[in-house]
Amino acid sequence: MLKKSFFGLSRSQIEYELLPARLPEPDRVAPSKKVTLFHTRNGNQNAPAALQVGDKVKTGQKISLFADDPAYVTSSVTGTISSISPYSGDFGKTYNAIAINIDESEVLDDQFKKQVQRPDLAGIIDYLSFLPGNPQLSVLSDPETKIHTIVIMGTDSDLLIGTNQAIVQSRLDAVQKGIGILRDVTGIEKIILITAGESMQGYGHIGAQVKNIDTAYPAALPHMIMKNVLGEVVPAGKTCTDMGVCFLTAEATAAIGNAFSDQQIPVRKILTLVTKDGKQRLIETAIGTPIRDILDTYGVSINEEDRIIFGGPMAGSAVYSLDHPVMPDTDGMVVIDRSDAAYSSDYPCINCGDCVRVCPTQIQVHMLVRFLEAGQYEEAADSYDLYSCIECGLCSFVCVSKIPIFQYIRLAKYELERAAASEAMDTMETTEETEPTEGAEATDA
Repeated sequence: MLKKSFFGLSRSQIEYELLPARLPEPDRVAPSKKVTLFHTRNGNQNAPAALQVGDKVKTGQKISLFADDPAYVTSSVTGTISSISPYSGDFGKTYNAIAINIDESEVLDDQFKKQVQRPDLAGIIDYLSFLPGNPQLSVLSDPETKIHTIVIMGTDSDLLIGTNQAIVQSRLDAVQKGIGILRDVTGIEKIILITAGESMQGYGHIGAQVKNIDTAYPAALPHMIMKNVLGEVVPAGKTCTDMGVCFLTAEATAAIGNAFSDQQIPVRKILTLVTKDGKQRLIETAIGTPIRDILDTYGVSINEEDRIIFGGPMAGSAVYSLDHPVMPDTDGMVVIDRSDAAYSSDYPCINCGDCVRVCPTQIQVHMLVRFLEAGQYEEAADSYDLYSCIECGLCSFVCVSKIPIFQYIRLAKYELERAAASEAMDTMETTEETEPTEGAEATDA
């Protein structure tokens, strides 16, 4: 496999849209009847059930499906569990969808108040891993990762989305509080707040270094920040975490701060809604709110072949049900009329070279996609730098033939990861079968 580094990262011509200096408060959208929370299917499925249909839950209460299961979600409402059902997401992700019918009166859970008195990393992981912004807090305690730097994203990685910009502008005190807590519980001194296209003034009290990045897309992607801000190139096939750097959103950091200030786990998510007319709105709603409730609030109708994208237009993913809930990492929702939607085709590559010129990692995309279309994923990884891709989506955006290159790349990485996991499992089982049982004596042939 070629270990091509991210050298020669080129500048794109697409600019991030910066928010005005003063913003109105986000619109508050309440779920109408129920919320749905996606619980990761971990733990011993044969263990005693810790949650059943008909159980009552409080706002801010931790919910686990099985006894002693470390995976949990946080109830964003007060109500009654109405159903627990399997749900399959993109690329093999599986969840248990927990539906909660909302009660008229709200009751706040007080379990977290005990943790507020003596904050520590284990307690934060145990209570705050389902926060708005979806913080990956467990990597901070993993001895194998050895995190030495925390990067707070005050920018949004995709276009048209302004969620984390808005958090930095309007809730800076909560971000500052969260930074202080993270430093205290982790002992990590190097914390960096990333901003884009703004003055560097006004952040002197934040408790972190403040670094400004370029406004050209995809400058706000983690791999680009690693190179352009931290001066570290992430080798192909490695992650930022492998390099000792943990990325957290400004929203997640502010949520940590608010959790300790209010002595209550935050359960409301801020996201950017972009409607068919291109108008952007900041919305605050409970995690688990069906997107149907949001669209109904603004009178947005969905017709056949319209698109609903979670995330931004470059690297977002389509959802196909109006009952799909807002998740902790849902920073944006883009609604596209069918007349404006970009359609893929099976037209062959014409070797125009636009994808190569726009690629920030200078991959030979026109050659890579040929192997991906044919399902030759290992050859694509070995010969044409599949793992150097940072998944910005620019190649699909400029493709004259409308080849869904970005989707091919994501599928290839998933299939190779699945194959590697299966091979590792087979190897483990073979090893267990060939090892002598305890107490057995070896004999010579």
